[in-house]
Amino acid sequence: MTEIGWYIHHHGLGHLARFRAIRPNVQASVVVCSSLPRPAALPPDTTWVELPRDDGDEGRGNPAHADPSAAGALHWAPIGHRGHATRMSTMAALAPRLDAFVVDVSVEVTLLARLLGRRVVLVAQPGDRRDEPHLLGRRLAGAVLAPWPAAAASSATEAGLEHVGGISRHASRARSADRRPGTVLALGGGGEDAEWDAMLRAAQAAAPDRRWRLAGGSSWLEDPWDALCEADVVITAGGQNAIADVAAAGARAVVVPRPRPFGEQQHTAAALERLGLAVVVDDPAGCDWSDVLDRAGALEPDWSRWGVTGAAGRAAAIIDRIAEGGHP
Repeated sequence: MTEIGWYIHHHGLGHLARFRAIRPNVQASVVVCSSLPRPAALPPDTTWVELPRDDGDEGRGNPAHADPSAAGALHWAPIGHRGHATRMSTMAALAPRLDAFVVDVSVEVTLLARLLGRRVVLVAQPGDRRDEPHLLGRRLAGAVLAPWPAAAASSATEAGLEHVGGISRHASRARSADRRPGTVLALGGGGEDAEWDAMLRAAQAAAPDRRWRLAGGSSWLEDPWDALCEADVVITAGGQNAIADVAAAGARAVVVPRPRPFGEQQHTAAALERLGLAVVVDDPAGCDWSDVLDRAGALEPDWSRWGVTGAAGRAAAIIDRIAEGGHP
């Protein structure tokens, strides 16, 4: 059986959620490499190798001061960091048995895999990625998978990407409930975000007539599907997984892009606004939340334009094609 490695970045939970959505459609067996802890349950023919972190000071000071970018050629490869060296050597030791590597996401792991003669499927992220390391990673990959639709492409720099549509673990689920008028679901991430929480308090104060439900942080919902279906309006950041989940539910949405490197969420939010799929709030401190919610509630978004249906299968087909030696 074909066997692939799958690198899952440890920042947030979005990369893991994407893996969980795609993995059931992949024919190859998989060895996951990640600094995230091993989940309680894994799909069949899947093993998990937990990597040490590469961002602690290890008693030697902040690794951000150890030339991690190699003078701009890379994003993160701090000199003299044991955790970084161990994680890379662990993946290198696995390489001889692997047919390919899925990298979600890391230019350095892409480079390592290609130097070891492994085929690479690189998962792209939105935003202005014209910097030298991103361009290098894309040149080295056998395929660059974009988990958003071609209709949302922001510039000619996305030429050559394989747009599969938004990838959601909920894509095959039927709506479980009708919308409840006046209900607002506010989605947050898996961690604490004081600025986001303050924004939601202001929104609630400005629209006390709405019925609010908060999901994220200390109010984490392992399965938000019913809440997504019932909400009259969903407030969400502009991360790829959150948008795909909103699209799967066909929800009316207010998107508040969060500051991320390379303008990632701003690019996604601009595409959503251009396609008429959501109300975008770039300056939450200066907005009239009652008016924003009214405008979102009047939307009839055609979320089929985000391409969620079949996206995980399309991504898996690209991965299997490259792993089996298919042409890019």
